[in-house]
Amino acid sequence: MDQRTAIRVLIVDDHVIFQQGLVNIINKEANMTVVGRASNGIEGIDLFRRIQPDVTLMDLRMPQIDGVAAIASICAEFNMARIIVLTTYDGDEEIYRGLRAGAKGYLLKDCKPSELRTAIRTVHDGQQYIPPNVAAKLIQRMSSPELSDRELEILRLVAQGMNNLEIGTTLNISESTVKSNISRILSKLGAKDRVQATIIALKRGIASL
Repeated sequence: MDQRTAIRVLIVDDHVIFQQGLVNIINKEANMTVVGRASNGIEGIDLFRRIQPDVTLMDLRMPQIDGVAAIASICAEFNMARIIVLTTYDGDEEIYRGLRAGAKGYLLKDCKPSELRTAIRTVHDGQQYIPPNVAAKLIQRMSSPELSDRELEILRLVAQGMNNLEIGTTLNISESTVKSNISRILSKLGAKDRVQATIIALKRGIASL
């Protein structure tokens, strides 16, 4: 393999065994090579700065800082960064946040090796790679009413089982403010109660347990 012409790939994922699997898949291809591996968002940002890869594969949920924050940080500094989200999570909120942060592609970890290599080539060529199932969820997300940052905060605390008083104490806001926000959240999600809102939040990737 000619290292000078190969697509240089950085892997950012906190699972070492999965990392190694990616290395094996990518390095089997004649025109691709893994040039770096990081196990969290901070390491990923630092390694990107040092090696400036052609394509980065980025997990979403990692220690220290998550993939969305890492993508946003890298893209703010390097506007030509080509990053593909590679994750087990397919909630529409996570797809939306990953692409909004600057990712050029979005793949699930159960994709075939051939699809992974196609995505790397496509993004390296300056195009987006979004599979049809991911695109459908993204369209659904973009047609949904936008939750404010405060509403997202409150919804995540609702999903943790907190009552209005506990949420108010945690966020240093009044209980009546919490109630009015929850009313708006239910309306935007089309949920009839807190339980249904929690189910929707978990399904869409807005909250996690």
